[in-house]
Formats: sequence, C-alpha cells, structure tokens
Amino acid sequence: MKHVALLGHPVAHSLSPRMQNAALAVRGLDWRYDAFDVEDVVAAVAALRTLGFVGANVTIPHKQAVVAACDEADGDAVNTLVFADGRVAGFNTDREIVAGIDATRACVIGAGGAARALAAALPSDTTMFSRSGEWPPDAAGCDLVVNATPVRDEVLVELRAGQTVVDLAYGEEETALVAAARAAGCTVIDGREALVRQGAASFRLWTGLEPPVETMRAAIRP
Repeated sequence: MKHVALLGHPVAHSLSPRMQNAALAVRGLDWRYDAFDVEDVVAAVAALRTLGFVGANVTIPHKQAVVAACDEADGDAVNTLVFADGRVAGFNTDREIVAGIDATRACVIGAGGAARALAAALPSDTTMFSRSGEWPPDAAGCDLVVNATPVRDEVLVELRAGQTVVDLAYGEEETALVAAARAAGCTVIDGREALVRQGAASFRLWTGLEPPVETMRAAIRP
C-alpha cells in the first residue's frame, strides 16, 4: 500500500481524506490518504520521506514554511508535495481554483500562505487585505473576490452582482460570505468546490492518472 498525507494545524475538520480516499478507491489504487496535525512541518516532511510516503498536501498554516523542506518548489507557497527519487518537489495546485476565471482586478482577503499561493494565478491588479495591514477590504472595483482566510461566519466585504466570489473556507453550513454572494447575484466558487479543484490537480501529480472529479465532488458534498 502506498501512502499520502495531509499536513496542517489543525486538520481534524478537513474533508480532504474523504475526498482523496474516494478518488483513490474508484481508480482501483491500493493507496491511503491520512491527515496529520503537525506544528513543525519541516520535521514532518522529513518523517514522511523516511517512511516512504509518495506525496502530501499542505494546508494552513504551513504553505510557506514547507518550502524549506523542498528540494525544488514552483513558488514561495506550495500545497502539494511529491516524493520521488529521494527528492521533494513542491507544487502550487491552489492555482487551479481560479484557473479560467476572466478577471482584470481582484482582491484577496488574507495574506498568509493560501493567499500567496493563489496570488500567482490572479490578475496583476490584485490587492491583498489583512487585519494587520490594509483593512477593511474594499472590493467595490473588483470583479474577483477571494477569501483566503478560515473565517466562516463573517461576510467581510461588500459585494455586488456580477462579481465572482471564491471562498476557501468551508464548514457544515454555507459560509456567511458564500450566502451573501449568492444573494447579491455573484458567481460563486465555495470552499468545497475549491477543495476539489486543487485536490484533483494534486491527485494527478501523485498518481499520473486523471482524477475522478465527480467522485471527488460527491464524496464531500453535504
């Protein structure tokens, strides 16, 4: 059996194991995906290498710190690791969340690893808002609004019809931002769909197979 991990802190809420194990099973692979709550991500990656894991996802708050554990990385924040030939390669599959969105001006709520990972695929005219810096967020002139924080119970920003709203956060219920975006007439990519988009790209990197996207969606929908 081959093994893949999710590394983050916390991770108990994550739907990634349910989604990825469903995908691995439908492709007939004898693989297992498990979540590990870790504080020292560099040490955790070293342990996975020793144990023979083939890959990992990395989530909050480690997407930037994990780059130090990579032999090569495609950015300063990554969320997917591939272990092969004694090396660790880091990839940013978060870019797939916003791939194909036609936007000329974007605002990103958050300034951590998730926000930086997405920024690589956003328009050049992108403003990042954080509570420790520029606040409150002003999305009035933006056609794309991204919440890259774990906040689920605040709308955080004023919205208008015609905008595309991407919310990386998810829970048992629809987040306040997603509910407000739907009510305002926005195009919405919620946290579960975002998880599927980046997870499908990770699956392809680990296995070399096309991901069963509909199976992945079905596995994590309420």
